[in-house]
Amino acid sequence: SPRLECSGTAITLFQSPEEGWQLYTSAQAPDGKCICTAVIPAQSTCSRDGRSRELRQLMEKVQNVSQSMEVLELRTYRDLQYVRGMETLMRSLDARLRAADGSLSAKSFQELKDRMTELLPLSSVLEQYKADTRTIVRLREEVRNLSGSLAAIQEEMGAYGYEDLQQRVMALEARLHACAQKLGCGKLTGVSNPITVRAMGSRFGSWMTDTMAPSADSRVWYMDGYYKGRRVLEFRTLGDFIKGQNFIQHLLPQPWAGTGHVVYNGSLFYNKYQSNVVVKYHFRSRSVLVQRSLPGAGYNNTFPYSWGGFSDMDFMVDESGLWAVYTTNQNAGNIVVSRLDPHTLEVMRSWDTGYPKRSAGEAFMICGVLYVTNSHLAGAKVYFAYFTNTSSYEYTDVPFHNQYSHISMLDYNPRERALYTWNNGHQVLYNVTLFHVISTSGDP
Repeated sequence: SPRLECSGTAITLFQSPEEGWQLYTSAQAPDGKCICTAVIPAQSTCSRDGRSRELRQLMEKVQNVSQSMEVLELRTYRDLQYVRGMETLMRSLDARLRAADGSLSAKSFQELKDRMTELLPLSSVLEQYKADTRTIVRLREEVRNLSGSLAAIQEEMGAYGYEDLQQRVMALEARLHACAQKLGCGKLTGVSNPITVRAMGSRFGSWMTDTMAPSADSRVWYMDGYYKGRRVLEFRTLGDFIKGQNFIQHLLPQPWAGTGHVVYNGSLFYNKYQSNVVVKYHFRSRSVLVQRSLPGAGYNNTFPYSWGGFSDMDFMVDESGLWAVYTTNQNAGNIVVSRLDPHTLEVMRSWDTGYPKRSAGEAFMICGVLYVTNSHLAGAKVYFAYFTNTSSYEYTDVPFHNQYSHISMLDYNPRERALYTWNNGHQVLYNVTLFHVISTSGDP
């Protein structure tokens, strides 16, 4: 073992990634021996400290649930407003029908009656939306109560009731996920006219917001170019992005390939240049948290979209989590969709869509469904949909206005229910219309 000098300085032993033991010399005995004081690290192996650490982790999970609740409310707000409007329309039509009492012609009366008959099925949907709203309120109250209980226990530095709290957190997470799937999801039926946010940068690039950020966080990330780039600009708000002001710069440790990057829960997920490696870069710590090869994935323009640009690997986030879209030699160049664990980047499950990636213009995920455009040029439309929940597909015909005639990035943001697009040097937004099929069996 090393000889200790009585110098009054701290010597760190048994260094760990978290915190090591520290020895402080305090005096020297007559025989020349050092009399030392040992300071045990705060994160010790005691069961009580272990429970304290677990409680902190539970607190973080509850905070994540709170953020997810906020995202869920933002995403469904417009739908609820629309439903309330439909309810008013139904009542108005019903009142007109009752008041008509022979004052309308037979044809007009029949048309009004037919319109009312068409709207009648909406009654059950309206009632279900009201019930779902009450569910959100109950979930929010449960999150608030759970946060208070955890805070009180953490303050006492004890672990009483930990197992019960853990079960409550897990049950609440499951209910929240089920509620999000039920309220926020639907089948794509329409894409709005484009909204040009800004014209900036080269022909190819990507821009995005964090799909999991709370409403107060409206930062925008901007990445110009499709290969060898390392510079990411972070703008404080969308308004600042439009004006080109109030931004900071991140310099990635490894360059990127393609434009299929995504920001999810404070981290950037991207494809490392000239490799099939997925990189998770954390903005706050300015460090790479994890990187992992995607097994068998093509790279370096082996299996890009039809526009090329090293777009072999495309990362996406929808209501159910993080996805990777790519292809392999084993899949004969057909698009593969994989669910990724956002913490480890391990593949949780994969699907072979059967659609040739080189024939696809771009693609995006909504509610576990991969939507593929038939071109990146003028006249493009959403042409193909693959449903991961049933492992089935169908051909679609959803047109959208490709205003600048060359799309090199197309991604869905579930928080805002909008498509982010990089179109020939223009940053463009599209709103989407989803057809909701609401299940009335059981409470989420």
